[in-house]
Amino acid sequence: MDEDFEMPPVGGMNGDDEMDFGDDASFLKVGEEKEIQQGLKKKLLKEGQGFETPENGDEVEVHYTGTLLDGTKFDSSLDRGTPFKFTLGQGQVIKGWDIGIKTMKKGENAVFTIPSELAYGESGSPPTIPANATLQFDVELLSWSSVKDICKDGGVFKKIVAAGEKWEMPKDLDEVLVKYVAKLEDGTVVGKSDGVEFTVKDGYFCPALAKAVKTMKKAEKVLLTVKPQYGFGEKGKPASGGEAAVPPNATLEIELELVSWKTVSEVTDDNKVIKKILKEGEGYERPNEGAVVKVKLIGKLGDGTVFLKKGHGDGEEPFEFKTDEEQVIDGLDKALLKMKKGEVALVTIDPEYAFGSTESKQELAVVPPNSTLYYEVDLVSFDKERESWDMNTEEKIEAAGKKKEEGNAKFKAGKYALASKRYEKAVKYIEYDSSFSEEEKKQAKALKVACNLNDAACKLKLKEYRQAEKLCTKVLELESTNVKALYRRAQAYMELADLDLAEFDVKKALEVDPDNREVKVEQRRLKEKMKEFNKKEAKFYGNMFAKLSDGSTSTKRPTLIDVTNEE
Repeated sequence: MDEDFEMPPVGGMNGDDEMDFGDDASFLKVGEEKEIQQGLKKKLLKEGQGFETPENGDEVEVHYTGTLLDGTKFDSSLDRGTPFKFTLGQGQVIKGWDIGIKTMKKGENAVFTIPSELAYGESGSPPTIPANATLQFDVELLSWSSVKDICKDGGVFKKIVAAGEKWEMPKDLDEVLVKYVAKLEDGTVVGKSDGVEFTVKDGYFCPALAKAVKTMKKAEKVLLTVKPQYGFGEKGKPASGGEAAVPPNATLEIELELVSWKTVSEVTDDNKVIKKILKEGEGYERPNEGAVVKVKLIGKLGDGTVFLKKGHGDGEEPFEFKTDEEQVIDGLDKALLKMKKGEVALVTIDPEYAFGSTESKQELAVVPPNSTLYYEVDLVSFDKERESWDMNTEEKIEAAGKKKEEGNAKFKAGKYALASKRYEKAVKYIEYDSSFSEEEKKQAKALKVACNLNDAACKLKLKEYRQAEKLCTKVLELESTNVKALYRRAQAYMELADLDLAEFDVKKALEVDPDNREVKVEQRRLKEKMKEFNKKEAKFYGNMFAKLSDGSTSTKRPTLIDVTNEE
């Protein structure tokens, strides 16, 4: 009967028009029978294990006994003593099997009653199965091997030979260590390695390896069936290094094991600080801005010259510093905020986040201008700066006041970006004041006003005018006649060329404080800007009307950008 099951179904549906039969058939009670689809019924005899069921493309292994409705047995794998194997959903068995076995769990035993339309139809399978026969199969699902079409185009099929560990899978930037053996369909070895490391996005050997490792877990072993488009295509590959050639348009069979990988991540959005994990850290917590960290450091140039070494000498304590305080270069500061306790990482830092275009004398060597730096960082321990949710109301106000003073000190030193961050953190401590007493609410309001005003001053220095405008608006929502907020918002509007809005804020500020010298200076500056703008506007329209009155030019109304003049 084996050959009968390997025949494609007669007159049944193909894989494209298979219907969704839902999950009910996967959760029957023992002894319960339900219709799955088109008259196909399933009766559960023994529950299976877990929740997973096989999918199309998986290689399943079953024992079965097939009978007619009158009880006549026509085939049984049990009688042969050998389980039956086939690929699910590929038309290798009758349609009723392809549909029904997809509802089974490992170890499950069920009886399927299969109408003739999902079996052998009008033809039957002489001499044992008559025409239009309804069949019953007692099936036990012994196991299955997952086979996935990982590229969704039939180019690479992956069969899991040994399950991997945990749930993580490599990404494009990660560096993977693999073992593989690549063969032609006749068994000829065309590639082999007992351990090779490569970056996923760069790939290795053939495109299929990079595609496959992104779907694998640590220690997972798979068998890949690789079509030419993910192998070596129409050109093939010449023989080299004792390995046979790959002919044009050859299909490959590749045994692949993902031994391990090093996680590589972008610390900054511009891809100029990269962190590669050499040793995984503990837990989930990471330092925050203001945390006190203890680290072991080795800093190197591109040629391997060590320019810094801390915490590695005999009896030498780890290097201790506070994050976000400019005690180390910016790139190292940012990378540490992405690390866990006990993690060891290699951090690659672009000059922009290091010493830039200036030379820097370090303890062991001089760092030349425009140097990319490489730090091996071991985060021994850290103490996080307390967050607002760990504080009572009194502590929140105290912390906000402290951050404000830190911001003031940074501002006076000309470190406007750092000052801005201090003011922002101060406001976050007291942002939600519903649990504050009336006196505490007054204190919090005064701190919010001062910090947002100071932050707006930082944003103006940093030329972040839209942010400055938003911060001043927040202050005016609390104090509608705050002169400083009106003055600084007017400055922001002027830089954004919103001169009418700037004029409105200047006038309102002078209504509140007619003798304010700074606002008067801003008013004069605004008048000059408006004059300049009006002159430019007059010149523009003068030129435009001159062209209109010139008989040598087109009478077509010009636009601000006359696309007809483009070459």
